[in-house]
Amino acid sequence: MLTHDTMVEGVHFLPGQSGEDLAWKLVASNMSDLAAKGAGPLGVLLSYQLADDDDAFLRGLAAALRHYGDAALLGGDTVSANGPRSLGLTAIGRATHRPVPSRSGAQAGDTLWITGPVGAAMLGFEALKSGNGDSSFYRRGQARLGEGQALAPLVSAMMDVSDGLLLDAGRMAEASGATLAIDRTAVPIATSEDRRDEALRWGEDYELLFTLRAGTIPPCLAHQIGTVLERQAEPLLLDGKPPTGKLGYEHT
Repeated sequence: MLTHDTMVEGVHFLPGQSGEDLAWKLVASNMSDLAAKGAGPLGVLLSYQLADDDDAFLRGLAAALRHYGDAALLGGDTVSANGPRSLGLTAIGRATHRPVPSRSGAQAGDTLWITGPVGAAMLGFEALKSGNGDSSFYRRGQARLGEGQALAPLVSAMMDVSDGLLLDAGRMAEASGATLAIDRTAVPIATSEDRRDEALRWGEDYELLFTLRAGTIPPCLAHQIGTVLERQAEPLLLDGKPPTGKLGYEHT
């Protein structure tokens, strides 16, 4: 199983952000993709643009790879370039269950779940940008590898929440040919209540969004946030109505 993520300065990380932060985020985002497939990591390939903080990046990379089961750095490439910094990582994983979970298996009558709160990365980003508060939830996001492997034999659909809960839920609904109905207040959030709508649209929390057949209990901590319906005019309903405005981060 292969997955690849690319990060660009000014888009996926702040100019001047530490090399250790960049390495951790690059690894975590790929590990989150593996988690959504119930896979375990084997190793990574790195595409690295040289900069002034190479030693810090290598420290962060080693720490992140140790954290995720001693995944091996198998190779890659380095370049020297001007302009915004760009980094890429390919993660190689092994499926722990077959069929491998996908985002396309949700069926009417299923229940909809998430492994944890959304909005923590948003608060961490704001803390990092302002220099005040705890920025760790943004700088040291945690991919749910263990949860993904535990859930893989049970889920009908699963994906990670990387671009915003509402946007990613809509993607799961489209892939499954169904409608996902979310109870807005059932979604756990890391923010104050007055920022709930922002939390539902902010990504990079790396929680797992998944569906289970009715009556199935998840084997890990998770929160039921809705149900799967037969496909209606809209793929996503929030408290019974289509959500309005921007649903999450979309690559352009």
